[in-house]
This record gives sequence, C-alpha cells and structure tokens, in this order.
Amino acid sequence: MGAPRNLRLPVDFDQWFPQGLYLVGEIQAVTEYQSPEDRARNRPVRPRLDEVTGHPLFRGTFADPSAEKDREKSVTVEFACAYQPVPPEAVAGMPFRPVVLEGMTAQPRAEASGQAKWITWVIRATGMTTPSTAATSVKAASGKPAAGTTEMPGRAAA
Repeated sequence: MGAPRNLRLPVDFDQWFPQGLYLVGEIQAVTEYQSPEDRARNRPVRPRLDEVTGHPLFRGTFADPSAEKDREKSVTVEFACAYQPVPPEAVAGMPFRPVVLEGMTAQPRAEASGQAKWITWVIRATGMTTPSTAATSVKAASGKPAAGTTEMPGRAAA
C-alpha cells in the first residue's frame, strides 16, 4: 500500500527543534510562477495556494541552533493560513526573533542529485507565537528542553 498523496505528519515543535527556532528576516508571500510573457502583458501576480487547505502560502527562513550539520542550520518554513503571519516582537539585544510554530507538520519529499537520493522534509505551520519565558529560561540554563518535553534522538534534514 502506498502513502496517501500530500501526506503531512503532525509533529511536536519541541521534539523537532529542541533548542528553539529563530526567525531570520521577514515572512514573504509565495507567488505562482510568472513567465516573461505574462510580465510583459502586465498580468497580475497570483498568490500560490496550499493544495490541501486552499489557503495562501507564506514563507520564512529560520535558524535552528540544534542542527548538527551546517546545511541544516537554515530552515525554510511554509505557512498555510488565511492571512500573513505576524512575527513576535524583536527581543532587545538579539539579532533574531525566537518563535514557536503552531500547527506544525512535516511532509517527506524525495530529492536526487545524479546517483544520490535522499529524503528531505517540507515543514509547514499555521502560525507562530512567542516562546514562553519559563520554557526558554529552563532551556537556556540547562541546555535541554523544559520539563515535560523530550529530545528527539536524531532528526533528518529540514
């Protein structure tokens, strides 16, 4: 039996990102491809819609301090929601904004380059919030997740 099309696995934020996640830059709307002919004809740019929910897609780049490999330190997250997500307020003295993803899912995707093949993950969310100060201080002090959360032993490339 094959996996259903557009299979999205619900995942726990604290297991996937045990040291938190930090927004780098801004959240941008994802648009459909527009050919040079379409641009020359001044056709309007259309937002790309999520195949499952029908909501517009937005994308942001995040830093993952718990990543073991350099190529995994930058994570792109797609948001499928009715309105563009608003990131939390910036924290004084920090270049990045700490966030917690809401409604997070992971979808496996096959990648290939020549003979090499591997699985990557498309990370999606429905929104984001500010991490609670209690969980953040426990993580920062001990270097481990707050009580009640578990660390994932190994994780695949995001």
